[in-house]
Amino acid sequence: MSATAVHSLWTMAGGVTAAAPDEKFKAPVIEYAQLTPVLIVIGVAVVGVLVEAFVPRRARYYTQVFLTVVALAAAFAAVIGLAAGGYGTTKAHIAAMGAIAVDGPALFLQGTILLTSLVAVFTFAERRLDPVAHGNRVDSFAAQAASVPGSESEQAAVKAGFTTTEVFPLLLFSVAGMLVFPAANDLLTLFVALEVFSLPLYLLCAVARRKRLMSQEAAVKYFLLGAFSSAFLLFGIALLYGYAGSVSYAAIANVVDGSVTQIDPALAATMGNDVLLLIGGAMILTGLLFKVGAVPFHMWTPDVYQGAPTPVTGFMAAATKVAAFGALLRLLYVVLPGLSWDWRPVLWAVAIVTMLGGAVVAITQTDIKRLLAYSSIAHAGFILAGVIATTPSGISSVLFYLGAYSFVTVGAFAVVTLVRDAGGEATHLSKWAGLGRRSPLVAAVFAVYLLAFAGIPLTSGFAGKFAVFKAAAGGGAGGLVVIGVIASAIAAFFYIRVIVLMFFSEPKADGPTVAVPSPLTMTTIAVGVAVTLVLGLAPQYFLDLASQAGVFVR
Repeated sequence: MSATAVHSLWTMAGGVTAAAPDEKFKAPVIEYAQLTPVLIVIGVAVVGVLVEAFVPRRARYYTQVFLTVVALAAAFAAVIGLAAGGYGTTKAHIAAMGAIAVDGPALFLQGTILLTSLVAVFTFAERRLDPVAHGNRVDSFAAQAASVPGSESEQAAVKAGFTTTEVFPLLLFSVAGMLVFPAANDLLTLFVALEVFSLPLYLLCAVARRKRLMSQEAAVKYFLLGAFSSAFLLFGIALLYGYAGSVSYAAIANVVDGSVTQIDPALAATMGNDVLLLIGGAMILTGLLFKVGAVPFHMWTPDVYQGAPTPVTGFMAAATKVAAFGALLRLLYVVLPGLSWDWRPVLWAVAIVTMLGGAVVAITQTDIKRLLAYSSIAHAGFILAGVIATTPSGISSVLFYLGAYSFVTVGAFAVVTLVRDAGGEATHLSKWAGLGRRSPLVAAVFAVYLLAFAGIPLTSGFAGKFAVFKAAAGGGAGGLVVIGVIASAIAAFFYIRVIVLMFFSEPKADGPTVAVPSPLTMTTIAVGVAVTLVLGLAPQYFLDLASQAGVFVR
């Protein structure tokens, strides 16, 4: 058989006819206007890298903070513009050659991620909490990330007043990946977005100024376990491609439903093989549940939250959860709705062990950052209750909960940065005893956040929990709601315990001090409290907004 005959057979088998010599290659059609939020963030992130190369060291901090704030604000304005133009409702469609969905859930989640990141950037830029070193103000990040902790080069970098201003472009690259992740409409875009937002986070976890070895250990743990989750996701994508002959969400959904009309000859042997579908779906679900921090894929969470610089922990805890739950919702509701009988029982079990595991283990914690980490695991379980509902109210309740939770989380970690002793942040719970007498305002603000986490009425936490539990009950998951209420009661115990410790214990003579922050951190904390109270006292407008945005395009 001649080479040309073999080539012709190969191209025909793949469902592709050999192109005629005069046939022109068609350029891809990209709707740049609908991708502006992502393009703005990525563009400014690249400019931030150039700033590190060309701008004098003295001016870099101010340049980077200005660029980052402007980028996030402009991207948020672009999201509002798209929503106002009807792209969340009537004009919702698939853009960028089928790679990105521009619809209500995508825009709502992108807006939440951008606002949360904007508030979190202020804690990154804070430079008044630590005492001045060698005449220079210092932030939460290492003077020179490449130097060995405790080495002469590190001491020289501190003396020279160096700061790791690269954290700002890294944050923007991470945000760009997070914006694409919940809007991805094919599995390859999903994977690329996962890597784009994960890799900068691994680096950001490693650059704490204090406790550098613990910070580097946290980054290594996060990187290794993140690599596992990426491998699961990629293997799942390969299996689903073998099953459906496509990585597009709509094409896979059609094969699952049995409504596919054209079978690719090259994949005829494997197409429609349910074993590939079930194993591939389970592996992709595993990768996403890892990012969400659900049990049993949660083991990285407490160590990474404790070891990472606290501003990074706040950003990561809030924004990553929003992006990951958005991607999980789209996968289950757009790609695998025909498989709900298979994935619902699995998610029931995961939600139950996540709610109870997070709440019970949190009781034993003695470090405030680890306590908040286990609290975030329990919250992942509560949000999964809304995901399991498989109703339109399930989608809108999850969107609302993510919006409410993200601001409370960033605010709570911002408060943690204020309580300090000679070694930096005082995160051991015993140090927080009597904080209400030492600094009543800071303790009161933290108490508001804790009550919101506990789901006490008149806070955003109550409105969010009520919405997801109501949706779960309406979707036939009443038993899950009962377990959720029990888990909430257990969780309320350790939140209230911290409040009692702050207000009803005697302060120790050698206790920590509360640093007076600059207006940057004050803004973060004030916005967090405002959102917590507004969503708790008048949630209806935002619930309506979430329900309007709760329809996925296919």
